[in-house]
Amino acid sequence: MSERHTCPSAPVALPLRLDVEPKPVPGCAHCGTGAMDRDHAKANGDASRVSDRNVRMSRHLADAQR
Repeated sequence: MSERHTCPSAPVALPLRLDVEPKPVPGCAHCGTGAMDRDHAKANGDASRVSDRNVRMSRHLADAQR
């Protein structure tokens, strides 16, 4: 049997991501609905739905810029 050798190294430091939530565009019905749904999810403690709304709004905003 061969011995395993390991080398000690410093731990990897990963940054804490505090992404800014996408801001709705004034006058855009899709953005307004998404932001309202996100706010309701926050009020109900539904972090999964908040995240889902943020992803959808980010994609919508990216598509609108194309």
